[in-house]
Amino acid sequence: MTGTPHQDHGTREISDSRVLAALTHPLRRRLIDLLKVDGPATVGQLAERTEQAVGNVSHHLKVLAESGLIVEAPELARDRRERWWRLADRQLSWTRADFDGDPVAEAVADAAGSIMLERQVELVREWAARRSGYPADWQDGCAMASQSWLRLTPEEARQFAADLHGVIQRWADRPVPEDGRERETVLAFAHSVPARP
Repeated sequence: MTGTPHQDHGTREISDSRVLAALTHPLRRRLIDLLKVDGPATVGQLAERTEQAVGNVSHHLKVLAESGLIVEAPELARDRRERWWRLADRQLSWTRADFDGDPVAEAVADAAGSIMLERQVELVREWAARRSGYPADWQDGCAMASQSWLRLTPEEARQFAADLHGVIQRWADRPVPEDGRERETVLAFAHSVPARP
């Protein structure tokens, strides 16, 4: 969900503020993440994973479905009462500039970006709090933080963003090797913004 300068195969570029507004709720953002990481799920499964009431999860899934961000997966249902949901697109992306000029759309884009950043920071803090519960090989060098002050033109900043996005996307798109080794889900995110020290 970055302002990527290009569109990858399987990526939905969001330019409609009504669709982006569906992502401006922390639980809906988390539901999207769960469907991305764990694959299709029922309302009950998602309620259990998020520790939310089934009715609350059902409401938020309806909002996501109305925005076209998720779709039903009826082929997974064992009977007519069981409803499965999956992501409509592999990746979601938006560029903040697409919402410039409309104060309401700008507010929606800012809120969606803020919720995404808050979730990323929350997950980093959760890792720090539970790090000691992981095996030693996960505690040493698997998590990282990097910060550098760069001097860039707007064109160079766009290229830098594209390069970072490309590295993360290459790892996200790789087929997971079937080598019998246990793998954890790992959140990889990067931000580059004009700023002053």
